[in-house]
Amino acid sequence: MLVVAIVAVLVYGTFRLIERRRARRSPRSTPPRRPVQRRAMGPDDDEDFLRQLEQRRRRAAREQKSQKSQQPKKSPDPEQDDGDKPDRDQPKPE
Repeated sequence: MLVVAIVAVLVYGTFRLIERRRARRSPRSTPPRRPVQRRAMGPDDDEDFLRQLEQRRRRAAREQKSQKSQQPKKSPDPEQDDGDKPDRDQPKPE
């Protein structure tokens, strides 16, 4: 029984010395570093995507403006109106 106790103390002492040496080499005060993960870039962060959106918006505005300038202007006279839109000022006939 005494032999078992002596062996246990020697094993404990050996492991304690090993752990102390490891602790000196790498201090535990600094947390372990995690690998830096690259975040996925959303479309609102991407400069090329934003530039393309702006170009599309400008192109659409330009086309809409050119279509409006090419359309013949309607006469303000209500008698010449095609009747597509009902007048708000006049009551509807029953």
